[in-house]
Amino acid sequence: MSKLKEWFQGPQDISKTEAMEDYAVGRVPSHYRWPIPAIILVLLGNSTAMFWFILGADLSYQVGWPMMLWPLAYFFVFATIIGAVVMKLASSEGLSLNLLTRGLGFGYMGSAFTSLIYGVNFVFYFIFEGTIVSHAIANHLGIAVDSPGGIAIFAVLGLFAIFFVWRGMSSLQFLQTWGVPLFIGLFAFCLYQLTHNYDIVGPLGWLPTGTVDETKIWIVMSMANGQIVFQGLIATDYGRFAKPRITHKGTTAIMLGMLIPVLPILLAGAMLAHTLLPHIPTDAVAASMDPGYIFPMVMGLLGVVFAVLTQIRINVINLYSGSIALSNTADMALNIRPGRQWWMILVWLMGVILYSVNVLQYMNTFLTITGILTNTWVFIILADQLICRRMFNLAPSDFVEYRKEYLRSWNPCGVISLVVAVALGAAGVLGAYPIYYASFIAMIVGPMLHVASSVATRGRFYFSQFPDDVTTNWKPSESYAGPRPMPIGQLISS
Repeated sequence: MSKLKEWFQGPQDISKTEAMEDYAVGRVPSHYRWPIPAIILVLLGNSTAMFWFILGADLSYQVGWPMMLWPLAYFFVFATIIGAVVMKLASSEGLSLNLLTRGLGFGYMGSAFTSLIYGVNFVFYFIFEGTIVSHAIANHLGIAVDSPGGIAIFAVLGLFAIFFVWRGMSSLQFLQTWGVPLFIGLFAFCLYQLTHNYDIVGPLGWLPTGTVDETKIWIVMSMANGQIVFQGLIATDYGRFAKPRITHKGTTAIMLGMLIPVLPILLAGAMLAHTLLPHIPTDAVAASMDPGYIFPMVMGLLGVVFAVLTQIRINVINLYSGSIALSNTADMALNIRPGRQWWMILVWLMGVILYSVNVLQYMNTFLTITGILTNTWVFIILADQLICRRMFNLAPSDFVEYRKEYLRSWNPCGVISLVVAVALGAAGVLGAYPIYYASFIAMIVGPMLHVASSVATRGRFYFSQFPDDVTTNWKPSESYAGPRPMPIGQLISS
């Protein structure tokens, strides 16, 4: 095998069961680790999601150019930092974030709650991406989007995505290897058609639809804030397969490899919207932000094909990450393991049912609340690892325990802090204060409460008993109130 091929290909000497399960509820072994370029290649499906076209157009309509660069800079810098730090921890332990949550301040039942919300989040993203394409096809065929035919289109597209991700990372790697050049070719054709048939509107023409004031600035910063953690979580679902000794430079490279291609997609979304805006007869602003409308408008039938290809490449990621989260929820809460691929089918089924009852009308509110929860959850985990463990020495910082027999069912420090912080954020969503402050307030309050409560309880809720098969350099302080490690341990693979 050539060196270049090795860089972009995952492990080959693996069993069919390993490929299908991808260690959804266990530690990734050393022989199942992937090189950095191969992980980036898989994540490129997320980099070219239809969502980014919409976000770029929306930011330009909210604050225009160059003000839209501020939320974009905030997003890129902090998503890279957060993703790199969390991914380093996940790859070192070989654990998904859902498994890490068990030991990092929540307990194994407490982490079932966060995994459930995380999994349901991907159901809505699955609906969101699938809706764009199913609407494009339905409109092209003259079928009502809310008719049985429209629902069938959505369902069939979802089944195609399941086919491409049935065997986990191996299937994803194959799809993205062939999907990336197809995306580039079709998008280049779109730009060719655009430049030859329309007068291109450049950045200086990306004017906001209203007055840009402090409220608008907070709105776009809140939009960016909703993605700084979520993109890191997506990358971590795949970054856990990186080599155990990967450095922060390596995980930063993975994040940059995923995020740098996002920038031209965001800018293209703004350019497409403002270029096509004068040519759309009704509801022009909304239609110009809809990829399912604009790509067929520019490319005809090939625009529909382009939308389908792009949707499948992102929805395989939504299905995969959703199945990982729900696998952990079922394992922790119900102690059942039917297999990761069956949870993927559940994500698809939930998506079809919710699409058919028009749950999309509540999507913005739901994603706002789950975004608040996701941000707060990850900041609590980071506070636990970086402050509670490394600064206050309340638990080991050289390993994270995830096995039920050594953990408490609930760690109230993380769980209560999350609930209180999310409740404060939800109050903003319900109108108690401006909604654009909500995610910032929650993600600051949550970690502060967690650190304070962990210090106050002196670390008593981390372990039910200290694992006797793991060696650690951790030496608890005299004030530590939880189970202590044995003076001499033995290192046995966990």
